[in-house]
Amino acid sequence: MTDLKSPALSRRQAAGLLTGGLVAASGLLVPATVRAQSAYLDIRRGTNFQPIPIAVTNFVGEQGQALTGIITNNFKRSVFLQPLDPKSFSQQITNPDQAPQMDAWRMINAQFVVTGRVARAPDGRLRTEFRLWDVSTGQQITGQQYVTDPNNSRRVAHIVSDAIFSRITGEKGFFDSRVVFVDESGPKERRIKRLTIMDQDGGNVRYLSKGDDLVVTPRFSPSSQDVAYMAFGQGDPRVFILNIETGQREVVGNFPGMTFSPRFSPDGQKVIMSLSQGSASNLFTMDLRSRATTRLTDTSGIDTSPSFAPDGSQIVFESDRGGSQQIYVMGAGGGGAKRISYGEGARYSTPVWSPKGDYIAFTRQKAGAFGIGVMKPDGSGERIITEGYHNEGPTFAPNGLYVMFFRDPGGAAGPRIFMADVFGRGEFPVATPGFGSDPAWGPLLS
Repeated sequence: MTDLKSPALSRRQAAGLLTGGLVAASGLLVPATVRAQSAYLDIRRGTNFQPIPIAVTNFVGEQGQALTGIITNNFKRSVFLQPLDPKSFSQQITNPDQAPQMDAWRMINAQFVVTGRVARAPDGRLRTEFRLWDVSTGQQITGQQYVTDPNNSRRVAHIVSDAIFSRITGEKGFFDSRVVFVDESGPKERRIKRLTIMDQDGGNVRYLSKGDDLVVTPRFSPSSQDVAYMAFGQGDPRVFILNIETGQREVVGNFPGMTFSPRFSPDGQKVIMSLSQGSASNLFTMDLRSRATTRLTDTSGIDTSPSFAPDGSQIVFESDRGGSQQIYVMGAGGGGAKRISYGEGARYSTPVWSPKGDYIAFTRQKAGAFGIGVMKPDGSGERIITEGYHNEGPTFAPNGLYVMFFRDPGGAAGPRIFMADVFGRGEFPVATPGFGSDPAWGPLLS
């Protein structure tokens, strides 16, 4: 059993996969031959793609219903797993240690069944167990156990969701992650903007700033629980780095002119940003240890919105150097840049590299519509995921299979946050307390 003492505890510490000598105590052992079996779903399948029907039964115990609801909601938004309506369940699970009656689940076309329990340990901590059953074989294919402070029960639900998602799809999960965004409240002409953090599903909202300064473009570090963002107080906007766990905030630097779009390097040791000088904007990096800056571009146009490739070797950015907003890629040290966006009559902006390195997400403006799309790093395979009025600012999930973005319909309304998968199969709103913009998806809590 594993003690989840804090939200930042590593995934390896958190996962209590029961094997070997623990089987007698837990009964959750899974045979090695079953654990080694390949994934059940090819998520990249084309027109014949169908989500996997899965039955998430109510976890036994006083907090079981709440945990079940979180897991079910996660799967609903995953696109690849389709949780079945509990009203269709003909078997009610009262002992999650026993195998379900598979005939009952075959009747409703379930391919997998999730069972589990939540119980209070003698020391007051919460013990959560789950089992995943393959209906076609009648076998349990994974089972894990977690012991945590009751205040962390919501995170355990996300970790359970990730374990099940990964076992079925063969892909990394994304549920045990957080998103920083700008919470917007008040009248449109006097909007208060606060830096805010939440779970990827909109839960556990926490405000990181008071709204005294206008904050924009928060960006998570891929290697730590730090966030870079811009704040407009008195004078020119400044770039800050905030540690989410400690609340410590520091100014990256004071530069002449305006700074835009700060973003971390993959190792978290540098920040790349756009710095305006006169009518031009160029890209610079700053080493966070030495505070030394390096100029990467030198043009008379506007270069902005830079994003590193996950291996740190290249940078994607937007520029109007060719006469209109387009996307370019260059080496991490600067030098010659190659244009990769060529949609006829379209302008491209806000590019961001996938954590897997396989896609670059972007905003495309064409014929009055704002589309969120992805393309390969060489510009091929462009695919628009969603299109409408004023979609903007995509950010990738840590597994690279989903993007969040915000949509502002204009008028008296305000921006809202949405998520979609990179194949364009599903789109879902992400609940926020008020209006929300500029989401930035953080790494898995590991």
